[in-house]
Amino acid sequence: MSVDEQLLQTARAWVAVDPDEKTAAELSALIDAAASGEADASAELADAFDGTLQFGTAGLRGRLGPGSNRMNRVVVARAAAGLAQYLRDHDGKAIVIGYDARYQSDVFAHDTAEIMEAAGISAKVLPRCLPTPVLAFAIRHLGCDAGVMVTASHNPPNDNGYKVYLGDGSQIVPPADGEISACIAAVGPVNEIPRSRDYVVLGDDLLADYEARAVSLLAPGPRDAQAVYTAMHGVGGEVFMKVTADAGFPTPRKVAEQFDPDPTFHTVPFPNPEEPGAMDLALAEAASAPADILIANDPDADRCAVGIPEEGNWRKLTGDETGALLAWWVVQRARARGTTGSGVMAQSIVSGSLLRSIAESAGFDYAATLTGFKWISRVPGLVFGYEEALGYCVDPPAVADKDGISAALFLLEMAAHLKAEGRTFPDVLDELAREHGVHLTSQVTVRVDAIERIGEAMTRLHAAPPRVLGGRAVTAVEDLSEGVDGLPPTEGLRLTMDGARVVIRPSGTEPKLKSYLQVVVPVEGDLAAARATAQAGMEALRASVAEAVGL
Repeated sequence: MSVDEQLLQTARAWVAVDPDEKTAAELSALIDAAASGEADASAELADAFDGTLQFGTAGLRGRLGPGSNRMNRVVVARAAAGLAQYLRDHDGKAIVIGYDARYQSDVFAHDTAEIMEAAGISAKVLPRCLPTPVLAFAIRHLGCDAGVMVTASHNPPNDNGYKVYLGDGSQIVPPADGEISACIAAVGPVNEIPRSRDYVVLGDDLLADYEARAVSLLAPGPRDAQAVYTAMHGVGGEVFMKVTADAGFPTPRKVAEQFDPDPTFHTVPFPNPEEPGAMDLALAEAASAPADILIANDPDADRCAVGIPEEGNWRKLTGDETGALLAWWVVQRARARGTTGSGVMAQSIVSGSLLRSIAESAGFDYAATLTGFKWISRVPGLVFGYEEALGYCVDPPAVADKDGISAALFLLEMAAHLKAEGRTFPDVLDELAREHGVHLTSQVTVRVDAIERIGEAMTRLHAAPPRVLGGRAVTAVEDLSEGVDGLPPTEGLRLTMDGARVVIRPSGTEPKLKSYLQVVVPVEGDLAAARATAQAGMEALRASVAEAVGL
């Protein structure tokens, strides 16, 4: 039997157990085309069954379509059955399941609930497509042992994903991911997995509880801050408008073209506020009439991007700038309550180091973790955490994850207080620079079509790391896979220079190789001169890193 014939038999067996008529028909047509000798169909079929979509610390994430290497109802059913077995093995009793507005998200969520309920795990499903932070909140609020959020966050339209949380409300970390993966591998035929429709669909009271909690975080004070808001075609709009109204802020101006959930994300190639051009419509709306702040959520609303008026124009802040502003505001709020220095501020090791200076100067403890809120949220005593990829946690006791809704409320509260004092966000950024130095951060990010190119680039960089970057001698090369600063091993390199730092690592959720750059310049007199020096240093560093990465 030829390899091609084996592939065709594997695909036909898949069609026989696929519960989804659409993907079964799609795969049948692909089989017929491949069997007739169509080269493109043969290549697509081979890729669809090129191994199994791997379950890891990000759960599952991949392209929608039939086959073991795609996101579909067969793959999700196996994941749900494996997770159910893991929960039974660890005395798990209850799970809550949420989903966004992407293609098939609702179907994957209800499939999971049916399989969980039949396995003896009490399953509760959010009432409709809602933000990821609502799911993260529900885990602790309802006392569940686990949670699943069906979302691909800010990935392209044809992707979907399956994010898993465990008892404390945090996303999974090793060894749980490997143990769940082993349970998934042991699942028998998909058409023999028991199902039950006796699960619970939650009511709007759960959403109301989340909204009330988010609003309760704010202290009494000014509320005169006009926001411009985009939901980036995702599920954050309804919730954001409700919490801002309940908190007493003026009604935000919507970016109408991007407000309603839309799985095609028709105005943006990639629905990620970090991507060039993704916030162009929002920035244009902000410039069209007076406003104090621009807020953008990503499609599942766990991230928050910010734009501010500066010298007559609107500028999108970096994730590190927003993280510094939020940290500053956490300090101001703590001083007002007399609780300064109580707790820990934490961030990922790829984020800018300004947070450490802010935290320690205000008497807070500080921690750095591996990339991802699955690590940040686990820091004991956490009061604020962030990562440069637009993720911010301002309410760790209730939401052990990044939360773009509650972070947006904090930013609006800050905007209103500054406006009442006759100050601006740039004023605060200037104040932080004068006190702690200019911390300029940037990225060199390369998206690849062939994922193996990332591995090849990392192998080359490990074997021969650059000795000079941006005209600065590299004084330390640290292999993150060997563990640094007491952290677990992870793929990547950290390169340190005098006044600069570069971290190079593969993205955990997308086919990208990411380089995180920082230049620090003390401010000894003229702030503008220090910023110009930092900018020149960053331009040299960016060019040098791009050449070293070589993709």
